[in-house]
Amino acid sequence: MKADTLAKMRGSAPIIMGILNLTEDSFSDGSLYLDKTKAIKRAGEMIQEGASIIDLGAESTRPRSLPVSEEQELARIIPVLEQLKKAYPTVQYSIDTRKSSVAKAALEYGADIINDISALGYDANMVETVAKYPHAKLILMHMQGEPQTMQDNPQYDEVLSDILAFFKQRIDYCISKGIKKENIMLDPGIGFGKNLVHNLKLLANLDYFHQLGLPLVLGASRKSFINAINPTDVNQRLEGSLAAAAWAAMQGVEVIRCHDVLSHVKFLQVFAAIGKERISNSISKGA
Repeated sequence: MKADTLAKMRGSAPIIMGILNLTEDSFSDGSLYLDKTKAIKRAGEMIQEGASIIDLGAESTRPRSLPVSEEQELARIIPVLEQLKKAYPTVQYSIDTRKSSVAKAALEYGADIINDISALGYDANMVETVAKYPHAKLILMHMQGEPQTMQDNPQYDEVLSDILAFFKQRIDYCISKGIKKENIMLDPGIGFGKNLVHNLKLLANLDYFHQLGLPLVLGASRKSFINAINPTDVNQRLEGSLAAAAWAAMQGVEVIRCHDVLSHVKFLQVFAAIGKERISNSISKGA
């Protein structure tokens, strides 16, 4: 492996974003954390395990899922966020939502990041809402279609260049509406309107998107592309999730969004330490 490829690891492990689904039908852990007490306990566990960000979502976006109401999202997210901010004030909290009203309420309660799978395309008011909070970070994710239909034969002219063009357009849109470029992060949207070939090409070429000069977020944890390669029950996909995380780390991805926080933290710490040593040796040898 070439030194310039290894250098993209930067000698440090990515930041871990722990997934907390406050839903009844998420593909992996639906209904497990609908109860507020259980949700807060799980968040505390992930924080102790090494998660720097907790991503709260109250609307499942798995394939074929249906939207939930604004009222339901708010009722699920805000009480949990409010208590977590008091219990763990130094942790960052991300809100996985497409709705500006939910984003606004969460930001008022101290959320740090809005994670919008529609890249601000679902709710016309979202961009102005986020722009009003200069501290707020924003994750723009690529999705082809809507959750109900996104896996119905997704097609691209060329998946990397198509998604790059999409990101450029959405970044320009955000900046034109007052969102600072340095507040934006990018997620290529593994499994969101992509087949196995698309997903593998994205994972193998995540560093392609570094040309945009923004941090990258990867959410590959437990996703169905793993099952397509090695048929496995959804809760038995840790090894595949770690394989994707390893490639992401090697390509300089800054944030890994995952379910199994402790396993990812331990794995990536060792992986990064080995990579740091290899980089050091390559530099000392003039490679």
